[in-house]
Amino acid sequence: MTTRFALLLLAVLTLAAQPPVTVDRATLDAWMKELSNWGRWGPNDQLGAINLITPAVRRRAAALVKEGFSVSLSRDADTVRAADNSRPFQQKMLESGVDPRPMFAVDTYTLTFHGASLTHFDALSHMVYQGRLYNGYSQQQVNATGAHQLAVDAYKHGFFSRGILVDIPRLKGVKYLELSTPIYPADLEAWEKKAGVKIGPGDIVFVRTGRWARRAEKGPWDTDQRSAGLHVSCARWFKQRDIAMLGSDVHAELMPSPVSGVPYPIHQLLIIAMGVPMLDNCDLEALGEAAAARRRWEFLLTAAPLSVPRGTGSPVNPIATF
Repeated sequence: MTTRFALLLLAVLTLAAQPPVTVDRATLDAWMKELSNWGRWGPNDQLGAINLITPAVRRRAAALVKEGFSVSLSRDADTVRAADNSRPFQQKMLESGVDPRPMFAVDTYTLTFHGASLTHFDALSHMVYQGRLYNGYSQQQVNATGAHQLAVDAYKHGFFSRGILVDIPRLKGVKYLELSTPIYPADLEAWEKKAGVKIGPGDIVFVRTGRWARRAEKGPWDTDQRSAGLHVSCARWFKQRDIAMLGSDVHAELMPSPVSGVPYPIHQLLIIAMGVPMLDNCDLEALGEAAAARRRWEFLLTAAPLSVPRGTGSPVNPIATF
């Protein structure tokens, strides 16, 4: 056994043996204030932590492109109803080649992108806590006609920053994490050491649990009931690093929730307190293989949501370029 391997094995065993971190609702409420970015970019801010993607950050990200090799982080739209897809994507052809005098092929899509299937972007209007949205906006700003503050079209110019993949199954030497496996800040730091990267301001971070590899092997399950994911204590770690956006191959949440009575504490802290938008249901399998083959866990990340006035999010196709 090499010294390097022995040290890695010791680190993994140490992480596995770490005691559970207990967080109750009172602690979570205190963190909502401690981690708050309200007012940081002005009282009328619509972008939240995306403000951290400055021109200098974009130039640094552009310099990461060495090969010009790109890989999509989007899951193919799924038309089959399943335990994790209660509202399947629907495609209906309006005009096609079977028409008597075809000229154009025309179709219409019907979809509910917030959920556990489609890769999508959560805008800052997506979640409410104690009557407030990010930056203190009232929940009344989201009504029957949509989001009148913090809508998705604030991001119509897209995202262009350094992306970093945090591959927890590779850290632990497994194909995927089993259901309800927690990811702690110590895991994030162990991955930084293994990958030789340090997460910092303006980064777009993707956390792989291996959800799609497990689904391919064992079938779908209800991810709102059981899911490997980030322990709520990771939110404080992300605030310290000042990330711009967080993505995951599920919804990033540890399920069942580690905070009694609070079903989505990571969403609550990141979206509402910190103003960090989220990318859910990313397919990180091809990215994981591409990064491992190159031993490079940082890349240029580009994406753009649909420009929908008053929208609370959008389907999205993030692209990693090495």
